[in-house]
Amino acid sequence: MGQLHRDNIRNIVIVAHVDHGKTSLVDAMLKQSKIFRDNQQVGQFIMDSNALEREKGITILAKNTAVIYRGTKINIIDTPGHADFSGEVERVVKMADGCLLLVDSIEGPMPQTKFVLRQALAKGLKPIVVINKTDRSNSRIDEVVRETQDLFLELATSADQLDFPVLYASAKGGIAVTEPGAEGKDLVPLFECILQQVPPPLIEEGPLQMLVCSLNYDSYRGKIAICRIYRGKVAPHDRVVVIDSDNNITEYEVSQVFTYLGLNRLQVEEAKAGDIVAITGLKKASIGVTVASWERPEVLPGIEISEPTVKMTLGVNTSPFAGLEGRFCTSRQLRERLHRELETNVALQADDTDSADVFLIAGRGELHLAILIETMRREGYEFQVSKPEAITRVLDGKLQEPVEGLTIDTREDNIGFLMEILSKRQAQLTNMHNDGQGNVRMEFRIPTRGIIGFTSAFITATRGEAVMNTLILGYEPWYGEITPDRDGALVAAANGVAVTYGLNHAQGRGITFIEPGTHVYEGMIVGLNSRAQDTAVNVCKEKKRTNVRSSTADIAIKLTPAVKLSLEQALDFIKDDELVEVTPKSLRLRKKLLTQAERLKARHTA
Repeated sequence: MGQLHRDNIRNIVIVAHVDHGKTSLVDAMLKQSKIFRDNQQVGQFIMDSNALEREKGITILAKNTAVIYRGTKINIIDTPGHADFSGEVERVVKMADGCLLLVDSIEGPMPQTKFVLRQALAKGLKPIVVINKTDRSNSRIDEVVRETQDLFLELATSADQLDFPVLYASAKGGIAVTEPGAEGKDLVPLFECILQQVPPPLIEEGPLQMLVCSLNYDSYRGKIAICRIYRGKVAPHDRVVVIDSDNNITEYEVSQVFTYLGLNRLQVEEAKAGDIVAITGLKKASIGVTVASWERPEVLPGIEISEPTVKMTLGVNTSPFAGLEGRFCTSRQLRERLHRELETNVALQADDTDSADVFLIAGRGELHLAILIETMRREGYEFQVSKPEAITRVLDGKLQEPVEGLTIDTREDNIGFLMEILSKRQAQLTNMHNDGQGNVRMEFRIPTRGIIGFTSAFITATRGEAVMNTLILGYEPWYGEITPDRDGALVAAANGVAVTYGLNHAQGRGITFIEPGTHVYEGMIVGLNSRAQDTAVNVCKEKKRTNVRSSTADIAIKLTPAVKLSLEQALDFIKDDELVEVTPKSLRLRKKLLTQAERLKARHTA
């Protein structure tokens, strides 16, 4: 059997740290390749079609698209840049032969830049570096190029990976040039570089062999398997076999074959080795399995996914308000939804626990789990979740825990307060750089336990004048205990409806999270105490009526506006004995044990 190249196709993956311009670059490539009509309104961030992606301004799911340039089809895979969604990168890099590494001309290589580049180089992809946002007045192009070269020296697996082209671009302006400072008008230099530098797919002669790298669902077509064809060809009605990780073989008939162009899937009569295709009819296919000819069922190497680092429980809502706001509330419905998520979200794990109503879910970080929770609540699910906690393991009789590299870009005024907070969380400062203009980059090694619950304190401490990024470094011996830095909770003492008089008394003890007219139940957390211990408050208590008239000032009580916590803030806020009740309409914080008597009994028996 010989090996051939297919010269009319290129497969590339675009990788970068979060907010370095991947999706903007894909937008510009799509628009300049003339795949849209001249009068077609497509807007910005075309690839971020998910509602949550548009709200949060980040890419969450890897996506496929393609453009035609000078008769060559360029398949493009857009990937997330946030570390919590690194599983998306791990599963799609196998589809590509080259990678575009985007680096911000101001920030330079960041923690996730290192992760995604390591993944790409380990798979042998040919790299092209694009220094993005070069039109910014404060860009530091030469310095960023040197930092990127240092990163390649650290991560390259072969000498030829150190020989990479560098382009200078403004993704938002749709411009790329080969020399810094040169006048540019379009992305032609980038397209030309891809054709010259990215090798065409190397294909083997022989019967069909392809790897499932992604899954989609369609209400009409059912499961859609997205694959890279390594050998042979596939057409509708072909008999194929799916070979799983245990070498179990299942036979299917291919229903339809699609390729990508722009934002569309195009149905084709045949696809060949080197193509990235979407296949229907493979009902039991999962990510990482091989699809092969039934005549010669040979397996391809699977997809290796890093282990999750953070876990939490997700269970049936047990509060007094259970079932009032959600459509899907039972353990059966939750189990089915989690198992469906496991098929596409490869970095997620979900297991049963001793209780039939509670599941243990594990992922790459708080945001990874929070996106799943938010997606489920928008679909109509109702449930309760516990505080996220780091996944530890025992190696050679010693307890080990995940450790992360934390990078903070801030103003020098915030250094003291950040050092104080992070030292309590067992963080170790490894590097600090001041640019001489008051901007500081601080780098730490910190256990994942120290990151959990840190975001809210970080935003408050820096008044929003800082950016933090993390990257998993691996497992290390236990760093030691972390001192809790949250005060006690204000806990509702009775069922009912919160009133202004009761909330005013509660605000004398701390900050409240609810407004007058909110329905509450005993054990629900209604605020943050100003002292370390939990305090029961009756926010439903009304003022006693007497025959004596009150002054107007006494009647018109003015409350401080309630603090509204987002889902991520709620997960940050709760302690080990607390839960977040999640419904399509509400987020409520509560104690695991709702009555004061139960909590006192548990405290005495602990």
